[in-house]
Amino acid sequence: MHAPDRYIVIGNPVAHSKSPPIHAAFAGQTGQNLRYERQFAPIDGFSAAVRDFIEQGGKGLSVTVPFKLEAHALADELSERARAAGAVNSLKIVDGRIFGDNTDGAGLVSDIERNAGVPLRGKKILLLGAGGAARGAILPLFEAGVASITIVNRTTAKAQALADVFSAQGKILAQDIETLDGSFDIVINATSASIEGELPAVRPDIFAPGALAYDMMYGKEPTVFLRFAARHGAATRDGLGMLVEQAAEAFLLWRGVRPDTAPVYAAMRAGE
Repeated sequence: MHAPDRYIVIGNPVAHSKSPPIHAAFAGQTGQNLRYERQFAPIDGFSAAVRDFIEQGGKGLSVTVPFKLEAHALADELSERARAAGAVNSLKIVDGRIFGDNTDGAGLVSDIERNAGVPLRGKKILLLGAGGAARGAILPLFEAGVASITIVNRTTAKAQALADVFSAQGKILAQDIETLDGSFDIVINATSASIEGELPAVRPDIFAPGALAYDMMYGKEPTVFLRFAARHGAATRDGLGMLVEQAAEAFLLWRGVRPDTAPVYAAMRAGE
């Protein structure tokens, strides 16, 4: 058998990444001959590390914090969703050229619809945060047929700027978090508040009856935001499924086959 094709996840830090076991499981399931490893890059050494990997015959990279904007700038060609997101989390190397994609938003949509069993079509969405994670979700949410997206952020001007970027895609507006009005079918926390153990400054009545509260962060215990949502009657889901689904999208990009995510998600959840 020929040597396995090489893939890496590159970041700083990167030791905590769950991507290698996920992709190893996908490869075993689909019979793909590949090796997938972690690679640490110095803050100022991302592009050099990518070029070096390409010279060694590497086929593709997953890009994690803090290099997603640099990956966007480095790519020779971008997918539509990567252009919309303004950031890249997956690079595919073809004949020495770098193709950049963003699978995060597609992973979010897949996890909500396929795994949580919540259809997005016609739903009112509240997006907490206006950074890269929020931006990457907007185009895939509109493509899934949501009725509207409302963005709130600590700085309303940043939320408004993001809403302006996507105004041609569908009904999208920014509201001040202090005066946020109405209730929503799905509330997505795309802020980093959960890392700090903080709760975004939202009222309990943002959750419509039967609402889903989704936190892009994940961990052994529910986040502060998910505990708050559960107390106020919402169904809850963390971001582990999004991680597995965005990895499956990247695997499809690289290998042309979409793995079955359900057993991999179950294994990752059991092994936390």
